[in-house]
Amino acid sequence: MDKIRTVIIEDEPAIRKELEWLVLQEESLKLEAITGSVKESLQIIENIKPDLVLMDIQLTDGNAFDILNQIQEPGFHIIFITAYNHFAIKAIKYGALDYLLKPIDGNEFSIAIQKVNKVKSTDYLNQLNVLKEYSAVKSVEMNSSICITSLDCMQIIRLNEIIYLSGEGSYTQIHLENKKIVTASKPLKYYEDILPDAYFIKTHQSYIVNKNFIDKYMKTGIIIMKNNSEIPVATRRKEFVMDHLNPLR
Repeated sequence: MDKIRTVIIEDEPAIRKELEWLVLQEESLKLEAITGSVKESLQIIENIKPDLVLMDIQLTDGNAFDILNQIQEPGFHIIFITAYNHFAIKAIKYGALDYLLKPIDGNEFSIAIQKVNKVKSTDYLNQLNVLKEYSAVKSVEMNSSICITSLDCMQIIRLNEIIYLSGEGSYTQIHLENKKIVTASKPLKYYEDILPDAYFIKTHQSYIVNKNFIDKYMKTGIIIMKNNSEIPVATRRKEFVMDHLNPLR
């Protein structure tokens, strides 16, 4: 029996190594390529024409839909690899596409691969159309969790624990309600794309705040959080912030 030609699309080195190891443990899979960018992914899919793609939803230079929207007639199964568990997961389920939450569980990976082995034929295009339609709707609850890849581990954090985030180059410091700070190995832009804009506001190129933890907004252009942290508001974002804090304004 021919092996399932598999491509890994993941930009986090630790997860890439883990996925590579898991793929090599599955006799039915043949690893063809590994990449971490949208541009390279499109080239690889075009050249290799894989049977299965293990695809991170959020990539440094874009996301999975930037890839899928440019593929006219997909002919492969998709197992999404995701760090967050909210409405997008419901969309994936609705579209009959599988997913794995980070950190990846070996048993869950094997079960997902067993599903791929059992499927004889799939209407990939219709699945993806449903997925795109439902994923376009943003409805995220604050009790949802996100998996943070820090410098030495992976940590599960609830959105309603986050007071604010501060970006420092390719890293982000996540300030939590329990006074803990988690340093994530992702830039602030990554979390700007993931976090629901109904609850989180980018006040400055280096800061994103949770609206539920805002105490007051000073006329000097400073936001005081409930933990007494002072967050700057960029001049060009003052109107934007005011509109979000006062929708009746």
